[in-house]
Amino acid sequence: MITQYVEEIPDGKSHPDFTRKPIALTIQEGKFAFFKALVIGDPEPTVTWGRNNGDVSDTSKYVTKYDTATREHLFEMANVKPEQADTYKCFAANEFGRAVVTVVLNVIEVGFKKAQADSQVQPVADFKSVLKRKSKIRPKMEKKEDGEIDPKFWELLISAEKKDYESLMLEFGVTDFRFMLKTLNEMKKEREEEQAQFIENLANLKPIEVGPDGCATFTLDMDLIEQSSRIFLYKDGVMIPYSKELGDTIKHSLKIVGRKYQFSIRDLFPDDAGLYQVDVEDVNVFSTDFKIPMVDFLVKIQECKAMEREDAVFECVLSQPFGKIMWVGKNLPLEAGDKYDIEVSEDKLIHRLIIKDVAMVDKGIYAAVAGIKSCNAFLVVEADKGELGKKKQRKTTRAGGAGVDLTAIAQEQAVKNTADREVLMEKVKAIKNERAANATTAPDTSAEAKAKVKGVDNSQTGATKQGPAVKGSDHKSVDNEGYSIKSGLSDLFALRGKKGELVCEMSHDVDGAWFKDGEKLSTTGGIAIVKNGTRHTLTIHKSSEDDTGVYHFEAGGFKSEAKVTVGELPSVDADDLHRFSKPVTVKVGQNASWKMPYTPQDNLEVKWIKDDKELKDGGGVKLVKEVNHSRLLFRECLRSDAGEIKIQLKNPFGTIEGTSRLIVLDKPGPPEGPVEILETTSTVIELQWGAPKDDGGSPVTNYIIERQQLGQTIWKKMGDVAADKTTYRDRNVVHGKLYIYKIYAVNPEGTSDALQTEETMAGVLIFAGRPGAPKVVSASKTCINLKWEPPEDDGGIKIDGYQLEKRKKDTAQWIALNPVTEPIEVLEYAVKDVVEGAEYEFRVSAINVSGAGEFSLPSVMVTAKNPNMRPTFKDPEDFMVIRAGNSVRIKVLYEAEPPPEITWMKDNEPVSSFIQIINTEGCSQLVIPSTKRSDSGNYTIVAKNKVGEASFDIEVLVTDEPKPPGAVELEQIVHGKVIVSWEASPDQELDNRLYYMVAEHDSSTRMWHTVADRIFDNSYTANNIMPGREYHFKIYAKNDMGMSDPSMSPTWGINSNRIPININTPVEVSFEKPPSVLVPLKMHSPPKGFQMYMTCAIRGCPTPSVTWHLNNVCINGDSNYYITNSYGVCSMYILRVRPKDSGEYKVVAVNSFGKAECSTKLVVKGKPLKILISIIEVMSVLIWILFCDYFLNNFLNFLSLFFFFTD
Repeated sequence: MITQYVEEIPDGKSHPDFTRKPIALTIQEGKFAFFKALVIGDPEPTVTWGRNNGDVSDTSKYVTKYDTATREHLFEMANVKPEQADTYKCFAANEFGRAVVTVVLNVIEVGFKKAQADSQVQPVADFKSVLKRKSKIRPKMEKKEDGEIDPKFWELLISAEKKDYESLMLEFGVTDFRFMLKTLNEMKKEREEEQAQFIENLANLKPIEVGPDGCATFTLDMDLIEQSSRIFLYKDGVMIPYSKELGDTIKHSLKIVGRKYQFSIRDLFPDDAGLYQVDVEDVNVFSTDFKIPMVDFLVKIQECKAMEREDAVFECVLSQPFGKIMWVGKNLPLEAGDKYDIEVSEDKLIHRLIIKDVAMVDKGIYAAVAGIKSCNAFLVVEADKGELGKKKQRKTTRAGGAGVDLTAIAQEQAVKNTADREVLMEKVKAIKNERAANATTAPDTSAEAKAKVKGVDNSQTGATKQGPAVKGSDHKSVDNEGYSIKSGLSDLFALRGKKGELVCEMSHDVDGAWFKDGEKLSTTGGIAIVKNGTRHTLTIHKSSEDDTGVYHFEAGGFKSEAKVTVGELPSVDADDLHRFSKPVTVKVGQNASWKMPYTPQDNLEVKWIKDDKELKDGGGVKLVKEVNHSRLLFRECLRSDAGEIKIQLKNPFGTIEGTSRLIVLDKPGPPEGPVEILETTSTVIELQWGAPKDDGGSPVTNYIIERQQLGQTIWKKMGDVAADKTTYRDRNVVHGKLYIYKIYAVNPEGTSDALQTEETMAGVLIFAGRPGAPKVVSASKTCINLKWEPPEDDGGIKIDGYQLEKRKKDTAQWIALNPVTEPIEVLEYAVKDVVEGAEYEFRVSAINVSGAGEFSLPSVMVTAKNPNMRPTFKDPEDFMVIRAGNSVRIKVLYEAEPPPEITWMKDNEPVSSFIQIINTEGCSQLVIPSTKRSDSGNYTIVAKNKVGEASFDIEVLVTDEPKPPGAVELEQIVHGKVIVSWEASPDQELDNRLYYMVAEHDSSTRMWHTVADRIFDNSYTANNIMPGREYHFKIYAKNDMGMSDPSMSPTWGINSNRIPININTPVEVSFEKPPSVLVPLKMHSPPKGFQMYMTCAIRGCPTPSVTWHLNNVCINGDSNYYITNSYGVCSMYILRVRPKDSGEYKVVAVNSFGKAECSTKLVVKGKPLKILISIIEVMSVLIWILFCDYFLNNFLNFLSLFFFFTD
């Protein structure tokens, strides 16, 4: 959620936003949990964390970090506890807004606490139900008796497909198929009843398998009844944590797509093999057995270089027989087919992939996967540079391979496997024989033991009187005479040069002897033997290597034995121990490390201890133990990692310790709250707080004070306070205003999170006076408009707005129309929450920073109803055109109070009973289901109430597409004009909006065009009628519905109905004449390579034939010359002149009456010259050509008109 504090954000600035949100996490108790977030915004947002049900200020549990390299904000929880499961929030804020995102942490309880909690749920009285409750399967821990079927078999069988029944029976040694089916059906029925509590549907159970990406996955389709039901994952009966969203960072993950649930296991190791089970709440829904074969690659696949259309081969050798391995190409599994051949040797050790007819698209990485082992290699495809344009032929050769004799390697491995198998069988056979032998001798052994316990005298059976050997102080034995060893000898580890002592205590005072390595000992200079009653002591005054050996004490036929070993304490150099004792100081997020060298010794045990707790390798702790030294590494240290660090070196002779200290520097924790307000007046606010509980490892240098006025968005820095002072006086306050303060602690490592105060007012509350009583401006059944006057006394504080309340008559409850936090900022308000006919009164109070003041006097009672008014109509239509046969609906809206009486009339007569009248509040409708032309007319609506009356007329025209006009007649009275008249359309009398349109075309254009429209009579005078042309006219009838078919006129032409004109007999004129040259050719001298035009003008009747000649050779058909003849203007164009174009050019024009010709010379210059051509000369030539063209085109027309008018 994003909250923007301002309406417009300046250019270049932005409010905070999350580019990567924290991801929900489900994790096991005691693990390391963390959330990450990426935040953007300008200025840089301040990021804080919180939780719904608790505090996150305890730095020993919660640590906030910022990675400057990745710009990630981290929230870490080391050794997470079940009580930390909650919904957490991440806040990012700057001066322009705030962004908030939530994330859920689920913690799975494990270990003794969970078992203890579960045991407390069931009372002792319900012991039978506890026995009946089904526990998780633990195949690796539970032992089964002979003949008992492994429970793992049934769990797998319930989730397996029918085709897998036989293989499972063979694996677990089950032979009774009928018994299996009967038991399986019973178990399935019971399991489905249990699953029905939480699951609607369960299908598509796919067992676990390793994919091309190296991850093991298994899937199932499941519809949960409650989506909040918990899903647990078990391996061999032990719950394992998984994540739903961190698939790339956590080993076990769950991906949910719709109803499909996919569990994945990354970074596979042999320990990942086992029985995996999925439970919903406490009901098992799926079980699958993950088997990892112990196989490896003896020969891995090698890079292959192949030519196009050649076969490529990848081959490998395995350490154990394997039926089928997975071949992967470009991250996709490959199967045998048209493109690939997969071969397996008879001993199943050699596996081969053949890629047939390789092409360029086949290049890439190929891999072989066997169990959790894999190898990969590149396929490089080289282009076949054969003949271009020809299809390359298929090659019969093969490229690639391992490059070694795979058969020999496979045979050698097969022999080794056979030998290993035989050795294993011999061991199994020996174990079986040993068990059988033990089974036969077990009764005698037990009888002898019982005899010894009861103290039976074996001398009666012929046994010699020999006491047993006793080692250790916990063994006691009694002979027939009552002697016994009360406390035997114990092994002794003596320090070199120090005293060592062996003690044996008998039950009676009896003499004894000491022996070392079978030799009897006596008191000497280095050894003292002392007897004190029943206590016998051997003392070595100064132990040395010679004293090492096996000692025993004999007395009364009994013997006690112990071993003495002389050695030294672990040896450490004094300088190394001194260096180790120096404190290690790091900043939060950095690594801290220690190293302790020591002398290599046997039986040396090394322990690292922090604050009296032994450290284990894992999480953020890395332990390295070598022969001559040990190292400790803390990764990304937290403040909670600070403390005493010890290394403990221990051997049988004693223990030495080295002590150091880890100091982790960080920004301090927030100042201790709550903030105490020491003083608040109209001019000053004084605050007091406590020093931070955690100074971050460095002393606090100062405090920073920020302030925000309530209602504003900007935090203003007020100043710094010295570290020895925890109070602040703010003298820049305004009386009556509310303020919020933030206090930060600062040390050399940074600034702490803020300690924020509650809203604090400067001075005491001052309320505004009583406003004027609300006055009713207007009232209707849906709205009452009010206004009021501001209070006379505002207390010197700005009024932010008003609160308005209403009270219904005959009730005592005042109801607020707006909350105090949303004041009415103007002195008027429209109350729309009213009930028609109810009476109300209103009151108002003024609101300032102190709150709402005293309410005004109530207004007069006002009724929510409309005022009386004469009827008025709202923008009705006054004209409607309807096609005959269609329905018509005339809708008229009106306003009137009280509701008026509505009357409809047509042409001042009441409407027919077939017409429907529909009256509703504020609206009246007249409906004619099927209209006729007779329904046309003026419809009048009359609305009348006690206040007045109003009426309105609507003209309705019912019409249809018009019928065409009648016969058309043409008549000419004046030269150049024709009168077109026609008979009226049959619809003219029925439709007063009917009119006519006239279209014409003549023989010169042959196109129809409209010459007149909207003619309301039956005649039209056509102008500009030219003699010698034919004219035709079409007459259309038109109305609001469209246009009729046309009525055609007779043809008007040269001999049709024209006025007789008396003219003289025309004189026959002949225009035929021989050709003549009007404009001759001119001489040209263009440079070589330039373009050149030649033109001349020729006339003649009939049009003469024109030919061009170069040196008396016709060139009309030569493509080097572009020749045109446009109405007597003859032109020739040469794009680039050549020397051979030089010569005499002649134009010859010939018709039936004669011949005309003109000529000129063309001289092509050898080198280009700069020739200046006069612009005036060029223009004159162009004008002359255009004139000749125009003259020739219009000459005949000029002559015909001339003779016409002269006649």
